[in-house]
Amino acid sequence: MVSLLVIEDDPGIRSAMVRSLTGRGYSVDCAPTGLAGLEAVIDQVPDLVLLDLGLPDLDGQQVLLRVREVSDVPVIVVTAQESDGSIVQALDAGADDHVVKPFGADHLEARVRAVLRRRELAASAEPVQAGGLRIDPRCRTAELDGRALDLTRKEFDLLHLLAARQGQVISKRELMAEVWRLPYGGGERTLDVHLSWLRRKLGESGLRPRYVHTVHGIGIRLTPPVGDEPNSTGDRAAVEGTRAAS
Repeated sequence: MVSLLVIEDDPGIRSAMVRSLTGRGYSVDCAPTGLAGLEAVIDQVPDLVLLDLGLPDLDGQQVLLRVREVSDVPVIVVTAQESDGSIVQALDAGADDHVVKPFGADHLEARVRAVLRRRELAASAEPVQAGGLRIDPRCRTAELDGRALDLTRKEFDLLHLLAARQGQVISKRELMAEVWRLPYGGGERTLDVHLSWLRRKLGESGLRPRYVHTVHGIGIRLTPPVGDEPNSTGDRAAVEGTRAAS
């Protein structure tokens, strides 16, 4: 039986979540505060955490950061704020998905199933090789020319998605939907910042790309470099060919 931990201070919402998820076959524990939730994460080792961001003792973002210091457990944040900024901040801090209050029981369970399914698929995925890049989704490790890369969770997810579909141009909207779970085109500035950080760790830049190429007006493509310098002529031809195909 899959074990869930609900960290929620509102007794009515907490009881409703526990009742609905228990009725759908999950083993559900709960905690009314951030500190109690952190203790439960360590002591009970749940399969997934549902974390309210509006807690009375600790800000939910702080709880999430502390959880990530001790555990890689999947976390779905529950928030009453619909702003992209708040949600993106939580996702960047290590959340796997989000739900916005008010929500229905079926919607909540669908999110739980989706996160657990993605985690299961990642656990069975094979390492990806792209030139000198090697990415292992099971261990969540990435290496460049044999050197370990120190990536944040979202940097890793972004790099893995691009490398797994190397040679393909992926739109920014699709990247936001797949990596940040924001399907409506929000948060593009966040994506640009993460791409900049990722390029820096790969030893390249937007002006001098080696692996991560921007196809202007279309999306992002990861292509292993040919030699030490990017093939600018080939890149221009690929861009024109992609635009023509569009």
